[in-house]
Amino acid sequence: MDWMKILAAAGVVMMLFFMWPAYKHWSQNGPKAEKGDWQAVVLPLAAIVGFVVLLIMMVR
Repeated sequence: MDWMKILAAAGVVMMLFFMWPAYKHWSQNGPKAEKGDWQAVVLPLAAIVGFVVLLIMMVR
């Protein structure tokens, strides 16, 4: 490994170390999912997937 990869890995580890307390706070005090939340997420995701498939079919 060259020194850039080692430096990048050290940066990622430091970022994870410093972000861990914020993650714990957000996961404990964040809003809880309710009944219709997943349905509200599935529709835009399905639209994006459909759009990407349409673009792929247009290129072929």
